[in-house]
Parts: sequence; C-alpha cells; structure tokens
Amino acid sequence: MRPLQISAETAQKLAQSLNMPLEQIMHMPQHILLAKLAEMQKEEQ
Repeated sequence: MRPLQISAETAQKLAQSLNMPLEQIMHMPQHILLAKLAEMQKEEQ
C-alpha cells in the first residue's frame, strides 16, 4: 500500500485532532482517512 497523497499540513491537523502519531495517520487506509477528514471539517464549521 502506498502512502496517502495528502499535504503535510493536513496530516498534522488530523494527527492533532485524533491524538494519533503522524506515522499512523500516513498508513491509515484511505477510506477511513477520508471519513475522519470529513468529520474534522464538520466540527470546524
């Protein structure tokens, strides 16, 4: 599985909001990552 195609800033924000290490974020399956990003965006609005 190849690393996710997200920016470093996005990965850092996601790691902070989920309280997870950055390495774990980068190796997360893409469909789960997209769901978490959507959740994070809803909370910001």
